[in-house]
Amino acid sequence: MSVRRYLPAVAVAVLLAAQLSACSGDDDADRVRLGKVARSDVAEVVEAPATVSARAAATLRASAEGTIERLYVGDGDRVQEGDVLARIGSPTAKEQLAQAREADGSLAGGGASMPAALDMSGFQRKTDRNARQGFAAARKVALKIPDLRQRALVLAGITRAEGEYRAAAMAARDAVARLNAGLDSAGNAFSSITAAQRVQTRAAVRAAERTVKALTIKAPFDGVVSLGGPAGGGGGLGDLAGRLPQQLAGQGGGSASSGLAALGGLGGGAKDATSIATGAPVSSGDAVVTVTDVSRLSLAADVDETDVLQIREGVDADVELDAVPGGTYTAEVTGVGVTPKESTGGGVTYKVTLVLKDGTLSGGGRAPMPKPGMSAVVDLRVREVTDVLSVPSAAIVSSGRDSVVWAVVGGRAQRRVVRLGAQGDTSVEVTRGLKEGEEVVVRGADSIKQGQELSP
Repeated sequence: MSVRRYLPAVAVAVLLAAQLSACSGDDDADRVRLGKVARSDVAEVVEAPATVSARAAATLRASAEGTIERLYVGDGDRVQEGDVLARIGSPTAKEQLAQAREADGSLAGGGASMPAALDMSGFQRKTDRNARQGFAAARKVALKIPDLRQRALVLAGITRAEGEYRAAAMAARDAVARLNAGLDSAGNAFSSITAAQRVQTRAAVRAAERTVKALTIKAPFDGVVSLGGPAGGGGGLGDLAGRLPQQLAGQGGGSASSGLAALGGLGGGAKDATSIATGAPVSSGDAVVTVTDVSRLSLAADVDETDVLQIREGVDADVELDAVPGGTYTAEVTGVGVTPKESTGGGVTYKVTLVLKDGTLSGGGRAPMPKPGMSAVVDLRVREVTDVLSVPSAAIVSSGRDSVVWAVVGGRAQRRVVRLGAQGDTSVEVTRGLKEGEEVVVRGADSIKQGQELSP
């Protein structure tokens, strides 16, 4: 949850210290102190917890069950886009590809047998039903893919195959209708239905080829390697294959389900670095390598709903990290989210994204670059004003909806309702109700009464 906090500037603190004058010589905190209205800079800040994030991170998973034939990288290695990181050996994937090609080749070569009863309408309905079930099952499992890019690619492939099948199925239904009306032959109707089935077998071949190709794992971008990775949250390829129905039951001995199962990229099991090595077994969807792009770090801050409307792109911020005591970094807001999230305290927060810049240590040296996942606190400078009339924050007393300051007129307290601008930690901008140089109560203001005698 974000907290409205106010950032004191060193110059402001020095100025206010110079303004203060004590009613007596001691520094007893219970004594009333006076100060003067003066000009200073005021910075209003919203504080929020944040987490350091990498520019991008990708967990690369086994596209099929097998073993790690060769591992080319280790933890902490830097890689470039396109570098080969690992090779997976998978007889299962190669067998699926062979089956898909066989099923497609059987239909292409006329190997499928015509129904003996010549019930082309029933045959067409069965083909359509199996296609609907297969595509629906593929889509359902594909929607569980945690990697958004992979999910989009898989869903696009399914959608494309569905569109191709609909066009072929429509032609097949027209052929069956002509057959039933005595305007066409059973052979032509069967050929049309077979053409629709070939849409599925060709999609299966393409998907199986893609899975075999994905057995060679390459870096998607420049970054740093970590072996293994988190669980994907979805079923593996084998799980998908088991859930899809046979698309060509009794036709050519093949199944488009095995091809659709090979669409690849599904989430699977978590793996730590110790379980990733040459010769180690992997299941479909297991994490093998994670590549993280640390060329640009960002921050994801959770800002309370009461403060988020003040934040916009370009707002500057100061950042402190738990891992770098005494270090201070700078950052700049690059985006303000619109999706609410319930905070632990029951309120609502919004995600604010910032780009993290260089930092300095308390001794003046350059602060080390943090790592993704580190905790931070950001001070978002939502409002900054310079050379404005201000009083110390302790001079402001709330009275209902009014903000009140006790001015000193003729040695006595006079109640003044003031209008406030930017509100800082040590000083507050006053836009109405006071004049520069006027004397006001800056300590003990909540105990003052109208007309009370106040001596310097």
